[in-house]
Amino acid sequence: MFQGTGSDVGKSLICAGLCRAYTRRGLAVRPFKPQNMSNNAAVTADGGEIGRAQALQARACGIPALTDMNPVLLKPQTDIGAQVVVQGRIHGTARARDYQALKPELLPRVLESFGRIGHGADLVLIEGAGSPAEVNLRASDIANMGFAEVADVPVVLIGDIDRGGVIAAIVGTWTLIADAERARLRGYIINKFRGDVSLFDDGLRIISEHTGLGGFGVVPWFADARRLPAEDAVAVERHRPSGRDAPIRVAVPLLSRIANFDDLDPLIAEPDVEVDFIAGGGPLPGDVDLIVLPGSKATIGDLVFLRSQGWDVDIAAHVRRGGTVVGLCGGYQMLGTLVRDPGGIEGPPGEAAGLGLLDLETTLTGDKTLTEASAIEAMTGEEVYGYEMHVGQTSGAGRDRPMLWLGERSDGAISADGRVMGCYLHGLFAADGFRRAFLEQLGAGPGGGVSYDAEVEDTLDALADHLETHLDLDRLLAAAD
Repeated sequence: MFQGTGSDVGKSLICAGLCRAYTRRGLAVRPFKPQNMSNNAAVTADGGEIGRAQALQARACGIPALTDMNPVLLKPQTDIGAQVVVQGRIHGTARARDYQALKPELLPRVLESFGRIGHGADLVLIEGAGSPAEVNLRASDIANMGFAEVADVPVVLIGDIDRGGVIAAIVGTWTLIADAERARLRGYIINKFRGDVSLFDDGLRIISEHTGLGGFGVVPWFADARRLPAEDAVAVERHRPSGRDAPIRVAVPLLSRIANFDDLDPLIAEPDVEVDFIAGGGPLPGDVDLIVLPGSKATIGDLVFLRSQGWDVDIAAHVRRGGTVVGLCGGYQMLGTLVRDPGGIEGPPGEAAGLGLLDLETTLTGDKTLTEASAIEAMTGEEVYGYEMHVGQTSGAGRDRPMLWLGERSDGAISADGRVMGCYLHGLFAADGFRRAFLEQLGAGPGGGVSYDAEVEDTLDALADHLETHLDLDRLLAAAD
């Protein structure tokens, strides 16, 4: 089990790289994360949802993503509460304090999933959440040492040197956890190092003197991590435009409950495209070619947030100037005239006026659609693929001009002038043919571009090579007793 000295230290990335590295050695490898918190989720082959990180790790193993790989997923809806997904299905909602009381009830389900994932595997790589040093939450923990103890698994710590204080983080974690938990530690990994690794030799000695632990290696900064789907919204918040003079400029409002933002990754990867995530407090640029409204975990709440930023005015002005707008899932719902939530599915019961750019109304319901799908995009005629993950039913005259055809079933809508469109299908920009045809309609040059899926595979291989070079993978494997 890989536990971090804090959040965002690189646990997900290291686990993904090790999944690929050990799979290439011929082992049957499986990823697992007892508890995750993310609004960036993926649909699984068995019809549920898990955190995006475990889906990427499954891909690194060359196997389908399954709900048992992440049995508890928390999807924040407000600053103090989240939707609780258990073994791929909605269990309910809980405020932070209430969730602490719920954890003992969830632990048997977590262990049940862990048992199924381990069946037939040579190696299970388990990712913790947050830090085991959060000892104020230890009594009900199912994400770090609480799980490691009941599942009887060894633990490796990961520390992030890029943020500073990595020596204190590792030694402090060692100091705070209980004696029995220290006995589970097999060593540590220093991640995100920049510069001459030998300069940290004294740091390794100091850590060893204070903890008795040995290191499995120091991992230099892996710049190509940006080419892989990210799970945490912090990755979006840190994204900065390259500054290059790209033919196509895209603006994405950074919604307060943005979800499934990896939908934008294929556009970010395109050399002819500049994607700018616009944080609250600033207007949407007036000179962009495309505005993408991303998914949201709380559509009505984010409609209110969007209006509070004045972005509704910016979007309307963009459309008047002849610009293009694409809404994905929650963003698609926002493009209509009304969104209703009578049952309080995503927050307090209520309704909100949409942006009125498509003649549609959406009613949120308790039934959640979770399915992988492929379709034909109406304007380009290109095949797209991805997954549907949404609550709510959308209806109205706007659907008479659908954006997608999934066999005999239609999805989404396109305005009469072809400038405003939206659908429920996540991931459609990953289809190279559609993406290139769509960008050509916006003014990009013909041909060229990236092969997105191939780029992800190549990056996973490069990450595995990186870890093979800088970590002692043989000793790590021996520690997995």
